[in-house]
Amino acid sequence: MEFKKPPDGGWGWVIVLASLFTQFLCYGSPLAVGVLYIEWLDAFGEGKGKTAWVGSLASGVGLLASPVCSLCVSSFGARAVTIFSGFMVAGGLMLSSFAPNIYFLFFSYGIVVGLGCGLLYTATVTITCQYFDSRRGLALGLISTGSSIGLFIYAALQRLLIEFYGLDGCLLIVGALALNILACGSLMRPLQSSDCTLPEKIALENVPGRYSIYNEKEKNLEENINILEKTYRGEETCKSTLASGDWKPESLLPKNPTTMAHTKETETYKKKVAERTYFCKQLAKRKWQLYKNYCEETVALFKNKVFSALFIAIFLFDIGGFPPSLLMEDVARSSNVKEEEFPMPLISIIGIMTAVGKLILGILADFKWINTLYLYVATLIIMSLALCAIPFAKSYVTLALLSGILGFLTGNWSIFPYVTTKTVGIEKLAHAYGILMFFAGLGNSLGPPIVGWFYDWTHTYDIAFYFSGFCVLLGGFILLLAALPSWDTCNKQLPKPAPTTFLYKVASNSSNV
Repeated sequence: MEFKKPPDGGWGWVIVLASLFTQFLCYGSPLAVGVLYIEWLDAFGEGKGKTAWVGSLASGVGLLASPVCSLCVSSFGARAVTIFSGFMVAGGLMLSSFAPNIYFLFFSYGIVVGLGCGLLYTATVTITCQYFDSRRGLALGLISTGSSIGLFIYAALQRLLIEFYGLDGCLLIVGALALNILACGSLMRPLQSSDCTLPEKIALENVPGRYSIYNEKEKNLEENINILEKTYRGEETCKSTLASGDWKPESLLPKNPTTMAHTKETETYKKKVAERTYFCKQLAKRKWQLYKNYCEETVALFKNKVFSALFIAIFLFDIGGFPPSLLMEDVARSSNVKEEEFPMPLISIIGIMTAVGKLILGILADFKWINTLYLYVATLIIMSLALCAIPFAKSYVTLALLSGILGFLTGNWSIFPYVTTKTVGIEKLAHAYGILMFFAGLGNSLGPPIVGWFYDWTHTYDIAFYFSGFCVLLGGFILLLAALPSWDTCNKQLPKPAPTTFLYKVASNSSNV
């Protein structure tokens, strides 16, 4: 399917608005799940580590399933995926209101809602990139603020709904709000060429990959028919004259009109079988070559020292940096901070400061005199110090201050694509980013349960957040060491064009002779 040139405006701004509201509606509750986390602890009486799996799955499943999400959007389009995923998110939230135990929430809230959010994220980013080219960074930045605004508003909204309608009523109302995603999805008009009037079945034959297979098939078709015919005749001959070596294939051909017609049908059938067999073989070879190339490119990426350090850093960052957004409300309760002292939920502070951090860090990354990789490392190191300071915070003011710092530094997600591009290059960005997002999802899924288990063992969050701070600090130092020029052997070899100079001298000497 051919697409028009990105208009960089027009209906594209409607797409941006619809995508922003989509991320607002789908990510609002999962990112502000810390409010629900406290209620689930009281309702089901399970340990903090086990209960934390609900929120961590909701955030991590979408990232873990990012290859599947991309395949769905490529196959069915952003509009269809958005509408379908809207039903998933709304249904999962409503179904969670009837959860009889924590294990039911693992499925309804963790997997169903999490997978729906992953599909919606991929759909909104994909269709926004289709509508924008020169203003793509601005458009993506605008839609990414939807999730941060959702965290800010849903943290206060869910607490208010729980106060008036209880936990079950809150989930039902939030699920009903998520149905508005269907209206947003209906606005995501595909950017197709207006002159594409051929039926879908015919249009599929115009795909370049299939067209090249078809040409190759036509060129070798006679060869395949001969092979098939020889095989067929050989089987018939072996049945009748296996011991005799003196026979002629022509003697097997029919002589009367009836058998001649049957022979034509057989030849047509053989030709179709040969065509389809050869097509399947070539398709299998092409798919195998794609998988082989993917594995080779993956191995080549991990041979890059900085990329390997980046994958470790993002994994450790999500293990240690994600739990505060889920557990900060319970940290305040464990520090004997009363809810009456909360002029604003701590999770709301994290949400609004995350949006501010995305904007400011994104602007800083555009300055040429700032090394984006070192800027990212700086956010990791400062975040590790803030995490280690949480056990010393015993009042709402200090917890709110640390929440604001952590939220601002979590905005480094906006510069992570810049860091990945600087590490592997623009041509390998999609492949590398997919791998890194998988490990980010794995860290998201493991971080909160690990912190919760530390609390279950020690009955305090102190060691848990020391562990979180150590993880983030370790990832930052590993990335810093790998990125230092003195450790980068690849850069040392770049300014040595000895072979080229040598060849040039030989050529010049031979010409003078």
